[in-house]
Amino acid sequence: MESNKINRLSDWHFWLKWALPVLFVASIQMLQLFPFWIEKHYSTDWYIQISIVLRNITGWMPFSLGDIIYILFGFSLLVSIIRGIVLVFKKQFSWASFGSSVSKWIRGLMWIYIWFNILWGLNYSRLGIAHQLKLQQDEYCKEDVVALTNQLITKVNDCRKQIKDTILPQPSMKQIFEGAVTNYKIVSDNFYFLSYQTASVKSSLYSPLGNYFGFTGYYNPFTGEAQVRNDVPRVLIPYIVSHEMAHQLGYASESEANFVGYLSASSSADVYFRYSVYLDMLDYAQGEEIKLFLIDRDIKGLMNTLKQNKTNLDSLVRKDRKEIRDFFYKRKNKISPVVSNMYDQYLKMNKQLAGINSYNEVIGWLLAYQKKYGKI
Repeated sequence: MESNKINRLSDWHFWLKWALPVLFVASIQMLQLFPFWIEKHYSTDWYIQISIVLRNITGWMPFSLGDIIYILFGFSLLVSIIRGIVLVFKKQFSWASFGSSVSKWIRGLMWIYIWFNILWGLNYSRLGIAHQLKLQQDEYCKEDVVALTNQLITKVNDCRKQIKDTILPQPSMKQIFEGAVTNYKIVSDNFYFLSYQTASVKSSLYSPLGNYFGFTGYYNPFTGEAQVRNDVPRVLIPYIVSHEMAHQLGYASESEANFVGYLSASSSADVYFRYSVYLDMLDYAQGEEIKLFLIDRDIKGLMNTLKQNKTNLDSLVRKDRKEIRDFFYKRKNKISPVVSNMYDQYLKMNKQLAGINSYNEVIGWLLAYQKKYGKI
């Protein structure tokens, strides 16, 4: 009798270990079908409180807690693999122990998925900035993008002329982080939902590995920290920081984070921030030009447009862009494309069908914003 009772308790414990995470995963999958509910209750309410709590916990730390957690997770995974290999060589391997280990890892990954969505991931299914700004993204043609590119060239030239020195300034990371917080305070005067409280922005411990992992910044949903590489050309960092802070505000989509980062950095009183964001927007616009001209098979028109763009750019802007290109070209490697492909699949699994190319979709938001507000 006692043995049967123990077996029943054991069975109940086994099924509870599986039933609870499965129930949570199923609930999350169900919630993702209701973007209006997520926008109203999660993204603009519960998540905001969660993110502020996380940033209060991690913001004061001079190091990245999230990076350390990732290191520990990777180390534990490596130890598990090594243990398995040792057992095989010692001929102590059993399918029962292997199955038990796999079972633990599957449940662990399920709980990671659950916490990822509770702490941030549900934002992938929100209505987002289009709903908040009442923006309508219409189809656009290459002529629209050419016009936008010309406006961005004017913006970037004007900003560069206000930076008197031939060599760009090199503000500290702390100065840039503080400037980005100030910019969000400015932009929130017009768009209250972009209010940013309690900063938690860090230089990534993985900066030296950025060339291989293919990142310039990233958001850690488990700690609420925005991570930024500190070894890229300094002029890129103001916009990178603005983008990652947009993720902290709950804009999970890369195109929306790009657009929110643009709204913040372009509103800055600091010309260095404005130059940073317009340089990045110009790259996206030219990339979109190339794509649309190639779709139309208008090679002659493309070459003429690119030549005109180069002619219209200030000589110092051309110099700055060349230095940026040279920086990344010298650090090209065979690992980065593999990691980028994995991230591409991750984005597609999270409702960003364009994958890695979803960053470029910021051009659609810029055109929609210009149509409604008459400015960029």
